[in-house]
Amino acid sequence: MGEMRSKALEAANFLKAISHEGRLMILCYLVDGEKSVSELEDLLAARQAAVSQQLSRLRREGLVSTRRQGKTVYYSLSGDRPRKMLETVHGLFCAPSD
Repeated sequence: MGEMRSKALEAANFLKAISHEGRLMILCYLVDGEKSVSELEDLLAARQAAVSQQLSRLRREGLVSTRRQGKTVYYSLSGDRPRKMLETVHGLFCAPSD
């Protein structure tokens, strides 16, 4: 029972992290490859502070990774879990209806 509770908590934290529209949009954009903060600002039409706050939460939850090149920080999906979840969400909500 202890392992199931631990896995349930892990799943709940994962779902909480992607339950924000802005964070979900960031993850969707990162499916196509890494993006800088400024690229994400443009794609989301959001201010740098708001994007950085959401990226910080995603990084804290282990959903995104960073790479620094000079002064620019690039973000990408971290592992298969976010990608698999986004594929499922896309299939349920974004695929053309028949």
